[in-house]
Amino acid sequence: MMIRIRSRDGLERLTIDNPHITISQLKTLIQQQLHIPISSQTLSTNQNLLLAKTPADIARLTDMSDPQTPISALGITHGSIVYLAHDTQRSVSGPNFSPSGSFGRKMTMDDLIAKQMRVSRQETPHCTSVSFDRDAANAFQNYVNETLAFAVKRGGFMYGTVADDGAVEVDFIYEPPQQGTEENLILMRDCDEERLVDAIAIGLGMRRVGFIFTQTISQNKKDYTMSNVEVIQAAELHGESELKEWVTAVVKLEVNEDGGADVHFEAFQMSDMCVRLFKEGWFETDAGEEADPKLSRMKKEVVVGVKDTREVDNDFFLVLVKILDHQGPLSSTFPIENRITQVTMRALKNHLDRAKSLPFVKRISDFHLLLLLSRFLDINSDVPALAECVQTQSAVPEGYQLLIESLASAS
Repeated sequence: MMIRIRSRDGLERLTIDNPHITISQLKTLIQQQLHIPISSQTLSTNQNLLLAKTPADIARLTDMSDPQTPISALGITHGSIVYLAHDTQRSVSGPNFSPSGSFGRKMTMDDLIAKQMRVSRQETPHCTSVSFDRDAANAFQNYVNETLAFAVKRGGFMYGTVADDGAVEVDFIYEPPQQGTEENLILMRDCDEERLVDAIAIGLGMRRVGFIFTQTISQNKKDYTMSNVEVIQAAELHGESELKEWVTAVVKLEVNEDGGADVHFEAFQMSDMCVRLFKEGWFETDAGEEADPKLSRMKKEVVVGVKDTREVDNDFFLVLVKILDHQGPLSSTFPIENRITQVTMRALKNHLDRAKSLPFVKRISDFHLLLLLSRFLDINSDVPALAECVQTQSAVPEGYQLLIESLASAS
């Protein structure tokens, strides 16, 4: 069988003949196939191993510390990912390279620039962690899992706050008009609707903090963390935001130890170099279907390690971010925009009726409800004012309350 080893060097494959080998035997195979000494290896099924900053942090991850434990007892099967920390200097094999500036070849200005464009791994994210509101995350993954069955891609913009220490909190997810296929996600962005979303966020004391998207079942069979198409889309949105703590989250299905499937969230930042390369037009955006999705193709050669290449492993552009969760100030029970079922005023009436026992401000403390209401309010004054009532949980002015109730009754 084959398992995947993820380290600071990227994602690599390891071939295993016996699915019941011990951790000690697994380390021996890693030494033989990946040339990392056993004494340098620390293994874990927990991705936080790659976020560990000190030996003490690493020592706390003990799930694979017993050398005699069979890997099958840890749920490690074909296709599983094992995380590896090591302090060995090594050169990872990659695609074929064409040496630039070799004897007899005239150096152009592009060659000279490429010599200075070095792609290296960024070890530390600007975002120290990302915490998802449990209801917002659940509403997103439930739709993708139960309605779309992870057959087509889905995406959304995450909104919340950024703390002084770089910690990001996501409190709601806005899903723009879009078309998803097995391999691609096309965002058909509505500028007018996004202005309403941003006006609501301002009133709530929030801002756009990231992008979340799903990978399909067919993608899970392929050996990459993010495809070249996904890297380009994520880099574009990160660059557009001008927010250094911007987070990109990936939602996928992963096989669990019982053979079932669990929904799994991963969070990354696109590296500073990745965003720079996109802004400066280095990415080949039309690589063709024959291109390896694990590699991003450049228009000109760049330096990776000590070699010149036009193809860069996508993992070089990803900086892992720690994931937390929290219960935020908003609910996520109102029907969500731009999905298969259109949101109507009948949904508003049903929602208000279900929450009759709550204070009125609590009844409207849902971003998706506020987005529906914002279509009938002034974007410059009414929308931020109503959202601010929700943020402060203060009484909703009678005029707004009468308007909302009349809209619901008109259904």
